[in-house]
Amino acid sequence: MSLLLRINLLLGAVLLPVALLAGYACWSILDANSRRDVLAEAGLMMDSAAAVRLYTSAEILPLLDQRLKTEFAPQSIPYYAATQNFLRLHERHPDFFYKEATLNPTNPRDRAADWEADIVQRFRNDPRASEVSGDRDTPMGRLLFLARPIRTDASCSECHGKASQAPPTLLARYGSNNGFGWQDGEVVGAQVIAVPYANATANAAQAYHWLVVTLAAIFATLFLMVNAILYGLVVRPLRQISRVADAVSLGDPSPGDFPAKGARELTSVARSFARMRTSLEKAMRLLEGAQ
Repeated sequence: MSLLLRINLLLGAVLLPVALLAGYACWSILDANSRRDVLAEAGLMMDSAAAVRLYTSAEILPLLDQRLKTEFAPQSIPYYAATQNFLRLHERHPDFFYKEATLNPTNPRDRAADWEADIVQRFRNDPRASEVSGDRDTPMGRLLFLARPIRTDASCSECHGKASQAPPTLLARYGSNNGFGWQDGEVVGAQVIAVPYANATANAAQAYHWLVVTLAAIFATLFLMVNAILYGLVVRPLRQISRVADAVSLGDPSPGDFPAKGARELTSVARSFARMRTSLEKAMRLLEGAQ
């Protein structure tokens, strides 16, 4: 096995684990950054939904106050307005899903699924929690979700306190079985935004692809440079020393000179071989003269 091949194998044995470790570290960082970016975007959409609720409560509800006495208008409910607004947004961003998941909702479509109910319970168990995020497996694939608690306030008691005190128009539309008995300050549900996990990793995968290509090109360039330097400074001078030494040992009178330039260690070896060659030539001449 040649010296250059041995050095290349040694370099490969050292660089390959380093490259794998660097690749894993880079992927972890890119994946975490992409996940954080997706959650930040989800948080922005959540803030948008909160703004719609506030706008509906402050400006739309007063306009419908008189109408609500004779006809219930769901558009006056802040949570309904936020959900409907997000449904329109969903048409432009179909990967994002939004729900006002409630344990005991007036509108059946808002009833929390089992995993959403678990999130609501987490907020109930920890009143200080203002936001949770995570991921879950579904038949459609892995989902990344962001959730915030829905807490009741004094304005909720008019419709969601006792069923007997609720607006008749509300009872006529939804009945008196669900959506009542809420307490002031109680966590009754959670705003949940979910997005396929593939969306979180798509940008990371693309960035990682180009990073791997770039690093591979850099490593290949460095590998070639190291080989060229080793060949020029070590392998070629050694081969020249070996060729001249072999020729001298076979009695070739003009095999050429040993290399005079190069690394100090190699030139030292070359000078030693040159002195040996000179001594051998003198010894041969003395033998010839004695004969």
